[in-house]
Amino acid sequence: MASPRRTGSSKQSLTRKPGRRSVLVTGASGGIGRAICRAFAAAGWYVGVHYYRHKVEAAKTLRAVRVTGGTGGLYQADVRESESVGRMIDAFIKKASKPTAFICNAGIAASSLVLRQRDDEWTSIIQTNLTGTFHCLQAMVPPLITQGGGSIVVVGSHAGCHGSTGQAAYASSKAGLMGLVKTAAQEWGPENVRVNLVLPGWHQTGLSEAAMPDDHRWPDHALRRPPAIEEVARTIVHMAQLNDMSGQVWNCDSRDL
Repeated sequence: MASPRRTGSSKQSLTRKPGRRSVLVTGASGGIGRAICRAFAAAGWYVGVHYYRHKVEAAKTLRAVRVTGGTGGLYQADVRESESVGRMIDAFIKKASKPTAFICNAGIAASSLVLRQRDDEWTSIIQTNLTGTFHCLQAMVPPLITQGGGSIVVVGSHAGCHGSTGQAAYASSKAGLMGLVKTAAQEWGPENVRVNLVLPGWHQTGLSEAAMPDDHRWPDHALRRPPAIEEVARTIVHMAQLNDMSGQVWNCDSRDL
């Protein structure tokens, strides 16, 4: 008896396997985003790797996903534009079939004192970090509601709680995320959509370089060190799978809020 004819590549079959968990990670072209993607891949998830301009770096993340033993794909969007985000989510759903979780990690930063902050720089950071996350939430929640629930984890910052010299726009955008997450959690809770925010602590990435503290003795940290980026990534994977937590701020650091 002849074996059934394959209708697609083995990779396509794998990504559409019934019940297979899938996640889309925005801002996945480097730093924390790449670590998050690798952690989900290690746990057996299909990983959507989002990028805006840095396709080469996003491709490196996708290779890291595959080296880890996972599968995934690249998805491009400008989170500042709602239509662009909508197209990305549509493409991800067609490829991944049934989304389980979304991780909102896309963000930018710039260093400038309040009195020297340029309007265009302020607007760009707020539009990307806060309004961009708003666009992502609006596009991500309908497919989760349709399938009976799911999880969204937003990556915040201690700067949103404490402020940070030279980081007014960044700190303001991250503070705004807390109100957005708590409101979305209340609105979508009856639909079993969980929305939480994680504070990853300090990590030496391209985004944090300008704001990284000079005092590496970390006197304000109980453990006198920031958390390992791999541990933060594993925490986010864990958060994405929690069924009974929503509207919460999860601190990965040993620094008080």
